[in-house]
Amino acid sequence: ADVPVGRRVVVIGGGMTAIDAAIQSKLLGAEEVTICYRRGKDNMNASEYEQDLASSHGVLIRHWLKPKEISHKNGHVSAIELEYTHIEDGALKGNGHTLTIACDQILTAIGQKLDVTGFETIRLDGGKIAVDAEGRTSLSGVWAGGDCAAGGEDLTVSAAAMGRDAAESINRALMA
Repeated sequence: ADVPVGRRVVVIGGGMTAIDAAIQSKLLGAEEVTICYRRGKDNMNASEYEQDLASSHGVLIRHWLKPKEISHKNGHVSAIELEYTHIEDGALKGNGHTLTIACDQILTAIGQKLDVTGFETIRLDGGKIAVDAEGRTSLSGVWAGGDCAAGGEDLTVSAAAMGRDAAESINRALMA
């Protein structure tokens, strides 16, 4: 209850984190919460159940919108301008038409991408870091877990379990 939340919140993204951020914003007292996703409903990573859950909490989900510009007033966010999108030749494109939503808080939940800068020699498996059963990577003294590791899921509980397993492995390595 101590987490500050705006009166009018816009969440950018279409996955489970976006849904969670939107629902929690409502539960923490936001009057209006809007999720804006750059593609259509069927492309959202959040399950239909989660989307329905957000709607049942009063969250408005808008599709085919991408952020264009954030407006400020007196040093605070006052609105976000979004551009309508569509698919053209297999690529997402803006169509030049915009929508402005008044808001005082913007949360981004747009996913992440693995960046191995500085670890270019680490072995990858399907675009994720290859790990053994204990989370060890191909680099000596380096462990990995969560959704950046091969076999890891995009779930906090899974990442925490992999972190626990890696910590136990690290402890065994240090005690040897």
